[in-house]
Amino acid sequence: MATSTEIRTETRLRPNGAINAIRKKRSIIEIQALLNSEQPALLVVYGSEQEEFVNIVGDVLGQASCLLSGRDDIHRQDLSTIVGIPVSDFVHQWNSKDSERVVVYAHNVDGPYPPDNAITSLCHYEYLYRSSPFDRRDLSRYLSFILGQISPHRDLAKKERTSFISTTFPDVNAALPNLEILSVGADAIELRVDLLKEPLPDGSFRKIPSLEYVGEQVMTLRQRTELPIIYTTRCTNENGRFPMDDPTLFYDYLYKAIQWGCEYIDVELWLPAEIRRALSERKGATKIISAFHDFSGNFKWTAPEARELFRAGAVYGDVVKMIVVVSTMQENYELEYFRSMIQAEYSHPPLSGLNMNRAGQISRCFNKIFTPITHPLLPMIAAPGQLSAAEINSSLHSMGELPKLDFYGIGSVSPQSQSTFFEKCFNELSLPHLVISMEQAPYIDALIKQPRFGGAYLNPPVPTSRASSIHLSSSSRATGLVDTIVVRSDGLRQSFMGENAIWKGIRATLTRDFLPSAYSSRAALVLASSENDAASAVFALKSLQIGPIYTIGFKPRGTLSADVTPVTAIEDLRHFEHPFVIISALPGDKSLLVGPLLKHYSSSGRQPGVTAGKVFLDLTEGPKRGDPLAIASSLGWTAYSIDDVSAWTTVETIRLLVGQNVPYDFVRLACGRASF
Repeated sequence: MATSTEIRTETRLRPNGAINAIRKKRSIIEIQALLNSEQPALLVVYGSEQEEFVNIVGDVLGQASCLLSGRDDIHRQDLSTIVGIPVSDFVHQWNSKDSERVVVYAHNVDGPYPPDNAITSLCHYEYLYRSSPFDRRDLSRYLSFILGQISPHRDLAKKERTSFISTTFPDVNAALPNLEILSVGADAIELRVDLLKEPLPDGSFRKIPSLEYVGEQVMTLRQRTELPIIYTTRCTNENGRFPMDDPTLFYDYLYKAIQWGCEYIDVELWLPAEIRRALSERKGATKIISAFHDFSGNFKWTAPEARELFRAGAVYGDVVKMIVVVSTMQENYELEYFRSMIQAEYSHPPLSGLNMNRAGQISRCFNKIFTPITHPLLPMIAAPGQLSAAEINSSLHSMGELPKLDFYGIGSVSPQSQSTFFEKCFNELSLPHLVISMEQAPYIDALIKQPRFGGAYLNPPVPTSRASSIHLSSSSRATGLVDTIVVRSDGLRQSFMGENAIWKGIRATLTRDFLPSAYSSRAALVLASSENDAASAVFALKSLQIGPIYTIGFKPRGTLSADVTPVTAIEDLRHFEHPFVIISALPGDKSLLVGPLLKHYSSSGRQPGVTAGKVFLDLTEGPKRGDPLAIASSLGWTAYSIDDVSAWTTVETIRLLVGQNVPYDFVRLACGRASF
């Protein structure tokens, strides 16, 4: 373990020659976070016979794309055009480096050759994929993250408690059958790279898994979970398997994680400061968890060294994690005193502080930042004393920190099935709450005065005029609808907030196969019989900075009416811009009206040099006349149903009500294909 003097000194060290060489070799430009409205400038380096991948990237981004050869000048291309160049030509003309574009090396792992490290070292990022089956949603998530259009860390920082499931499988594929269940209650998933076991032809395993093997494991995991990935290379001194005799090995593996688009990398504090600095300078959108572990049993939270260790971790860490072995209950109280001092002195970065062993288990209940959790389905626990999400919640309840509350499911649309699913989630997480199903919504004033009221979800939503006694979120005020009532407490007083979760479900659905920037300044067409039926959809579209928006069947009022044009006659559609997305919120008996519009825009072509998008979202509940989804799919539209929106809305509703994460994949698994 490093001494206080060593910790104070190492932060002033300059990078040595080896690390400087790495910097010159691997860094082209610094990546800046992009706003949703900005179109990224991208250069895609592709392998043999993979030209179509560039077209897919252009479609996902909603931007034009082109293919160049070594004879073409990249600088002559507009930055909004996605440029693709084959590997061989990229190498031959790299002396004319394009410093204005983000360079992504796309490698198909189904090919006969491994990724070319010489190519990867010249690029900012490396995207690994399979051509059969190709996972477009994985590509969309990857690009959204590395280009700064989504920020999992920003979203998690708003939660009162966060945790991550620490996987201990030697092969990610062994976790896939149970991954949806393992993920319930987790906000991120840790890939223990040091615990991976790469098989060799003779039946033995590599001492250290190769980067090629690790890359495919990361790819496989990301394609099966929506959770952020924490990429960990734990050393032998800290209960891991990576050797400590070559610190540059850790740099190589951790920098690869940045290129692969992992949301977090776990960087151990013992690593030389020049390596931690180099990773920080190249982290892009990835966040660094600065990790310190002590298994000696001699560490004291009351010693000056504890504060010095936090300060050293805070230099390059977005989160500082300190975990030590203890043997007495008193050491948990000492940790809490240390935590309170750090929180009073530092607003950033947050501290994740834990005690290991049975004596330290209670600290896992007190910790609120990235608590590692386990699950009975895992082959082994990742650290002594680790608890599951259910065990932590049960302990919090027994300590009086998690009182039993009543949650109300109200509405005429499947209230019983929704309540049954919420009960299933509460049972899985050992939450003590009761779910009460009601078909008729009482007055909001009467509801919130119930002695154990914990919150409510309403389907269909109620107008804000019926919720005038509670605070309203900006989305509820804009849409005029409340579908979730959330209880907030500062320890002394309670307040009640009316939320609209549906718009987030709509936005999450629209951005599964397309980046948020793909919708910016593009046209949309929304069909509905009333403003209330379409208000959440219009709000979601506006959050993507889409425009103009054309409407059929209703006319928005208030703040939603800006940049919205009602269509007064079908003939007028000929003069309007080709819609990137069509959303139908028509009742089922009018769903036949959608088909002709889909066919019209499928045959009318697209504007030169611009992708058409062709996204269709059907928000119609219950039986329909005709099948708009089938028509849209047959015409080449990317089609989504109310089931997708309902699942994402359920995810958001549970987060709002109880602060727990239930992944989208688990919702679909538990509920089948039907919506609530």
